[in-house]
Amino acid sequence: KQRSPYALNTTGDGLEDQDGDSREQSPLTDEQLVAGFSDIILATILATKSDICGKKFELKIDNVRFVGHPTLLQHPPIIQVSKTDPSPKREMPTMILFNVVFALRANADPSVISCMHNLSRRIAIALQHEERRCQYLTREAKLMLAVQDEITTMTETDESPQSPFRQILPKCKLARDLKEAYDSLCTTGVVRLHINNWLEVSFCLPHKIHRIGGNYIPPEALERSLKAIRPYHALLLLESEKALLSQLPLDCSPAMVRLIKTCSAVKNLQQLAQDADLALLQIFQIAAHLVYWGKAIIIYPLCENNVYMLSPHANICLYSPLAERFAQQFPGHDLPSMLAKFSLPVSLAEFRNPLEAPAQEAQLIQMVVWMLQCRLLIQLHTYVCLLVPPSEDEPGLRDEDPPLAARVGGRSLSTPSALSFGSPTSSDDMTLTSPSMDNSSAELLPGGDSPLNKRMTETLLASLSEHERQVILNIPAAQNPEDLRMFAR
Repeated sequence: KQRSPYALNTTGDGLEDQDGDSREQSPLTDEQLVAGFSDIILATILATKSDICGKKFELKIDNVRFVGHPTLLQHPPIIQVSKTDPSPKREMPTMILFNVVFALRANADPSVISCMHNLSRRIAIALQHEERRCQYLTREAKLMLAVQDEITTMTETDESPQSPFRQILPKCKLARDLKEAYDSLCTTGVVRLHINNWLEVSFCLPHKIHRIGGNYIPPEALERSLKAIRPYHALLLLESEKALLSQLPLDCSPAMVRLIKTCSAVKNLQQLAQDADLALLQIFQIAAHLVYWGKAIIIYPLCENNVYMLSPHANICLYSPLAERFAQQFPGHDLPSMLAKFSLPVSLAEFRNPLEAPAQEAQLIQMVVWMLQCRLLIQLHTYVCLLVPPSEDEPGLRDEDPPLAARVGGRSLSTPSALSFGSPTSSDDMTLTSPSMDNSSAELLPGGDSPLNKRMTETLLASLSEHERQVILNIPAAQNPEDLRMFAR
């Protein structure tokens, strides 16, 4: 039987025992799967027709899936110039199209395939632009071919096969960029390239950044969580302000810089918008962007009645790298002893001592923030579920009526929708205060019996049915307008 020229070359082919049965072969690694294809085969199967250029390229062979974005090089017409023109002449283009391809496992998740195609498309667009501007891709391709021809000549003379890739890297900027992109995907998941030291290509692989206990968070779940950001949430930066600002491109939005400088773990997004003088919607967009890139997480603002406990995925080894970092960050304290205090659920109010200096309380908050940044702590929440008894006229719940929980969104009792912590003009004030309705609604609710309060209460209870409103209003605690407003919130 004739062997297919596109079949993988495995080391166990043709090995049989005395009975004629094939021996059991060990599974091939990812590198061996790709190395099974020769350069000629790869050049044949990855060089697409011009009709496919500008579209997603996906090819599956055995256990390997190739994903790319073939791009057609549409060179501008050659302009005839006079012989006395001193400007450099462009050479006739010899490259018709190119394709930046990633080799994945055949059973790769569809979301990973989509992300790899997105990165391939971004690199292709940048290379196409630089090729039109200064023939960058043609120049780099000639360098690669020259080194390959040189290595081929040396191999024929010395009769010792050599790989041209190590010789290409020091001489070819494009080769170094592609290698850097591959290494970044395998390590951090964040790719930042400067094609031809001119165009920046940024990419984030969320599967590599957002992980819990060794499992990645699906992009769909991440997108749903970003849509659930509310004004009473807070933004916790996972890196220092200086480190984040140094990573921003030169042409980044000034609003991003302003938010990073104003951000604090004790401020909700509503207060952050006021302090940064930005629209709340813009704060939501920047916060979602930072979370997607793994530079921040969404938490509830730190206050006295926040309840935290040790995360089940926390590294509690005595001599872990986190313990060394904690000792350097907070001299005189050790991480295991601090984590032991959160073995059981505990509120921050239990750590507060009125006899201690304010600096000690600020240091406690900084340690809690540090442990939240390292995902060592999780916050526990208490939610209220209202079960209204059915009325005599309505013995059962109709099928078309959604349950109460679907019409009234529950929220944590541990953090009100708006708290006032410290000075509104300083992000360094890390003083905890007790949450109260006076702080959260003093500006919106000037008086307990004002018409504004009544309208707000009626609006907040509008999502309930008439029977549910009557049951709630018949409760003795509902006679207190402040308690009713707190319940409605």
